[in-house]
Amino acid sequence: MALVPPAFINSVVAIGTRQDDGAIAWLASGFIYGHHLFAVNEKEGRYRTYLISNRHVFENATNLVLRFNPTDDGPAREFAMTFSGAGAVQRVFHPDATIDLAAVPINVNVLEKSGIRFDYFLGDLHLATREVASSAGLYEGDFCFLLGFPFGLIGGERNYVITRHGTIARLSDFLDGRSKEIIVDCMNFPGNSGGPVVTKPELVAIQGTKSQQQSYLLGIVSEYIAYRDVAVSRQTQRVRVVFEENSGLARVVPAHFLREWMDGLPQNKITDADWLDAGLPVPGGVDG
Repeated sequence: MALVPPAFINSVVAIGTRQDDGAIAWLASGFIYGHHLFAVNEKEGRYRTYLISNRHVFENATNLVLRFNPTDDGPAREFAMTFSGAGAVQRVFHPDATIDLAAVPINVNVLEKSGIRFDYFLGDLHLATREVASSAGLYEGDFCFLLGFPFGLIGGERNYVITRHGTIARLSDFLDGRSKEIIVDCMNFPGNSGGPVVTKPELVAIQGTKSQQQSYLLGIVSEYIAYRDVAVSRQTQRVRVVFEENSGLARVVPAHFLREWMDGLPQNKITDADWLDAGLPVPGGVDG
């Protein structure tokens, strides 16, 4: 039984940067997100698609490389992305500098025409916003999965996402509106930045809690929390060495802030023309 929807796996993208010698250093993860604009019918919707990762991944980059699998059995394909000069793409950052989120618009028609296998998280169905997380009964101790490419382990000839299993370590302060982060207990390393964290469905629940009927995008990995210890000289009482270890805890940007941010972007505002173009009644009673 699959516990991570295959569509979630196919949404994850390896992100790298091309070196002076032409080699690519794979340094982060990202995923494709479809922001829901409106429903055309019960089975179909209109989505504007973005590549989502961290602010710290996109902020100082001049060029990046995205790696996708094709729909056939061929090797993975690479797409260059430049942020300056001719052919530059737009990148947008969350307006709150403390929220480690960035996005680049993605034209999925280009991916389709190029024969690329991909999917995307649906903003109206898959995100554990604060309200959805509360209603679903998500709580500390619930299981989750972290998807991405730690250490640049992209999988060889084709992309193969590494999936790690963990638990939600701290959530209540976010649900109470007192924190901008979620903490998960899951080993993560350089390269996991920007990768999605998804909840694990659980059909069995203890008394007084809810079973989890589906998997949600809980958030986006930002960084691991480091444990630091200090070696002090006995003679001078000065710090000589600082030892740092991965604590196994990860800071996660809640998906709530992704949805909230995307709702507010001007390009995601719905106009009457959008409704008319879809053959839907315009809100307010004007029939398209």
